Amino acid sequence: MIFLIFENAFKEWISNPPGSMIFVLLLATTTALVSAGLTKLLVDTEEIARKQKQIKSHEEEKEKIIELAEVDPDRYRKQRKRWERKDAMLKQTQQRMALQRLKPTCVTFLPMIIIFGIVNTILRGAHVALSPMHANDVPLIGSFISAGPVWINFTAWYFLCSLGINTLVQRILKLQTQASGGMGQMMGASKAKSLEFPDV
Repeated sequence: MIFLIFENAFKEWISNPPGSMIFVLLLATTTALVSAGLTKLLVDTEEIARKQKQIKSHEEEKEKIIELAEVDPDRYRKQRKRWERKDAMLKQTQQRMALQRLKPTCVTFLPMIIIFGIVNTILRGAHVALSPMHANDVPLIGSFISAGPVWINFTAWYFLCSLGINTLVQRILKLQTQASGGMGQMMGASKAKSLEFPDV
């Protein structure tokens, strides 16, 4: 009897804000912590970080080799062959790294699908969180309609919470496996990859 009362009170609490908002936030936090714990347990993050630095350095070396094409063609050809051999090995390393990162996902995938399905069923159609943006504040839309507050559903709110909390947890636990992190590094790596070796 007491359990039934507690269950009904809990369902009522998570079905309406602010209970629904807090519950989804706690769910996203728990998921992030479990995922981070499994990553620490199953993945050699230090090894991945070391290999990523190696890959980043390898990509940067490509740009320097291309600069040799006009200055020293013989040296350019030798350096290019050496780079391409190393590139083939590093591609295999990247595949192994990708498989390493998938380990925590393999463990949590099925339980999370079940939990997500149950919670989504309970909160289907419910207002979970209030958006800070008013519909009238959106250009064009606000000109044609006069709408009230914008409510966020379970899926959207969970995604927003998960995005922010995962990043925070990874930084706190030092699970960032980028060599240095940041958009600048990503852009630099993309630029190096897009460069093509000239035929000399």
